[in-house]
Amino acid sequence: MRIGYTLMTEQAGPKDLVGYAAGGEKAGFDFEVMSDHYSPWLDEQGHSPYAWSVLGAVTQSTERVELMTFVTCPTMRYHPAVVAQKAATVQALSNGRFTLGLGAGENLNEHVVGRGWPPANIRHEMLAEAVQIIGGLFDGGYFNYKGDHFRVDSAKLWDLPEQRVPLAVAVSGSQSVTRFAPIADAMIAVEPDESLSREWDATKLGPPARKIAQLPVSWGEDRDAAIRRAHEQFRWFGGGWKVNAELPGPSGFAGATQFVTPDDVAAAIPCGPDVDGIVKRAGEFEAAGFTDLALIQIGGDQQEGFLRFAEDTLLPALRS
Repeated sequence: MRIGYTLMTEQAGPKDLVGYAAGGEKAGFDFEVMSDHYSPWLDEQGHSPYAWSVLGAVTQSTERVELMTFVTCPTMRYHPAVVAQKAATVQALSNGRFTLGLGAGENLNEHVVGRGWPPANIRHEMLAEAVQIIGGLFDGGYFNYKGDHFRVDSAKLWDLPEQRVPLAVAVSGSQSVTRFAPIADAMIAVEPDESLSREWDATKLGPPARKIAQLPVSWGEDRDAAIRRAHEQFRWFGGGWKVNAELPGPSGFAGATQFVTPDDVAAAIPCGPDVDGIVKRAGEFEAAGFTDLALIQIGGDQQEGFLRFAEDTLLPALRS
């Protein structure tokens, strides 16, 4: 299993993220993923720069490491034709190191454009049309499209990269797997659910595909401090994506998680200096058929220490 590093825009500013990207490559991570948010989950996280500007800079501060959005919603804040242009540009800047990770989005980020927040079935319809549009533009030439949710009028990507941008799509169950496995290159999920991996490969009807997951950790020499930090900044994580997709802002997440305790968070997220806890959780994803796992170190001011720990201790332990 390939091990990645998360450039989490909700907890660090743009210049720091560019530096952490270079540090993650130096530490030996195989790939790096970046969240694409308009708002942090909680006020305590304190950041949310524009991911695509940061990605452009990261392509120049790194040389080897693969890059990926985790994930971009191509349906409301961004029209899919614009997402295709952005992705093609990042692929050209990175010399073929970029994968476009897509998802149906969260109210937290998409409500800002004032279009309301549609139900889940409509969001999946919109995402499916967006994938068709993005793929059509990646094919080259002028492209027209008329669907139930989007129209494209004589659009063309004038700077197509030499290597086509792979598409990865976030799924949460059979309905989304059935819809997206035939039209995407890779699967994204956040739970070590073996049934998703099996169904994706069976639906895709090809060789086993790349399956990418994400694991938050709160590394630190002081376990109690690491638990407090995880509770302060990541207690939203336990709500599950059916809840997390619906709440409209940080105050909503603060209210919804007011009764989550530090012990609850510590039971779900590896905290402290123990390597074995992280290795054990990573093994759950490997056993479930995932090929890639991106780690999130909780705390924007904790990245440099974590990267040293990853280079010296964590990555060798995971790979052994």
